[in-house]
Amino acid sequence: MTLELRWALGLFAATIMTAAAVNRLVPAAKSRVRRSAIVFVLYALSLGITYVLRVTGADDWASWFEIATELLRAFALVGIAGTIVFALLFKLVRLSVPTIASDLLVGIAYVITALRVFTQHGLDPLSAFATAGVVSAVLAFSLQSTLGNILGGVALQLDGSIHEGDWIQLENGKQGKVRAIRWRHTLVETRDFSTIVVPNASLLANNITILGWREMAPAPQRMWVWFNVDFRFPPSKVIECVTDALTASPIENVAPDPRPNVVCMDFAKDNRDSFASYAARYWILDLAADDPTNSRVRARIYAALRRAGIPLAVPATANLVEMHDVAHDARHKEQDLERNLAALRTVKLFAPLSSDELRVLADGLWPAQYAAGEKITRQGAVAHWLYILTAGKVEIRRVKDDETSLVAKLEAPEIVGEMGLMTGAPRGADVVAVTPCECLRLGKPAFEKVLLARPEIAQELAGKLATRRMGLYERHDGLDAAASQQKHASETEKILLGIKSFFGL
Repeated sequence: MTLELRWALGLFAATIMTAAAVNRLVPAAKSRVRRSAIVFVLYALSLGITYVLRVTGADDWASWFEIATELLRAFALVGIAGTIVFALLFKLVRLSVPTIASDLLVGIAYVITALRVFTQHGLDPLSAFATAGVVSAVLAFSLQSTLGNILGGVALQLDGSIHEGDWIQLENGKQGKVRAIRWRHTLVETRDFSTIVVPNASLLANNITILGWREMAPAPQRMWVWFNVDFRFPPSKVIECVTDALTASPIENVAPDPRPNVVCMDFAKDNRDSFASYAARYWILDLAADDPTNSRVRARIYAALRRAGIPLAVPATANLVEMHDVAHDARHKEQDLERNLAALRTVKLFAPLSSDELRVLADGLWPAQYAAGEKITRQGAVAHWLYILTAGKVEIRRVKDDETSLVAKLEAPEIVGEMGLMTGAPRGADVVAVTPCECLRLGKPAFEKVLLARPEIAQELAGKLATRRMGLYERHDGLDAAASQQKHASETEKILLGIKSFFGL
């Protein structure tokens, strides 16, 4: 077997193994393998032609094809080596090299190998390059635009002003993620699954905004969500309730630092609006999901305003006519009362109460809505509210030593926060809305009326609280019946003392 044949078989095996590795590990680099395969095919074809010419006695032509064969063999080796280094090895060590940079290095390797082959065969490479320079000068005049784009791509890579993966905004206002900086153009993928092909010269000539980039380092991008509230509600109250809702618990894709905030932006804009304009400002982590994140923030804002009894503003062009009908208002109030009574009857804790006592509690219920991900109660907080969950699902999570553990999952109808209402104790865990939740909130004043009117029910309520606490928050699998009963009696006595102290019984 001749040396050239061994070279051919070795290159063929290397091309096949490289193609298999790229196809398995880096499918996006298939174009490199394709170029190497084309060069190898040309090399094999040139080798075959050289052999045929030698056999037929055309030695002059065979000598020229031998040079071409060696040149193509060197190019094939450079292509395979470039694929292995830039596509495979860099992938394993998690290094990323821009396409233009790797192409330049491979191109330089091509030039060096070509010079070496020409020199070995006694050719003068300088004269060849001088001739190529004249041709290049002629082409430069006819391809100014294309060359400008190519030089622009090289400049973008050298100064590092734009990187693959950056989010940019073009002068026409379109935003997208830089997917690839190529020789002639840059590919920008937009959020609507389309791709903008931007000539590199245009990127250099125009002002481009790099989103989420500050002090030469990636940073969250500030986003705005606007809403309007009429003049009946002071800005301080609106800002406080919405800010609390946005910062009380994490929102998916919203940066924890800087913290979201709310500002009052304007009053009676253009002397036409009958409301104040507010903006919730937050910093987004992934710009690709801007609309879904804005939607989650709006859900928080809406739920917070509803809980605070602050409606969103009605446009000034709307004409509202409201007829006050005493009988209608009475029927509406009675319907709300019946709804509240029905919710109270689902609560086992209030089973000892009479119908009249339940009606007293029903008058003190206040509706409250929570968006998914919001905290209904916070561990360690002191708030004398009980929440009747009428729709949705929640999780009870307890934080200890900076670790959060799931205590229980509850689904409507259920109650949470009962110890805060009954004993005034700080919240023992976070209650987080897993889905959008609707609650009825019961405060201390309404329950105090019932308890002071009939103090003897405190004992039975304490027993029910002890049963719920042991079953929901604690695990006593190792206790026998007697020990469990003793534990229940101890918890009941402790809770009863808390009720008496909190309500002054």
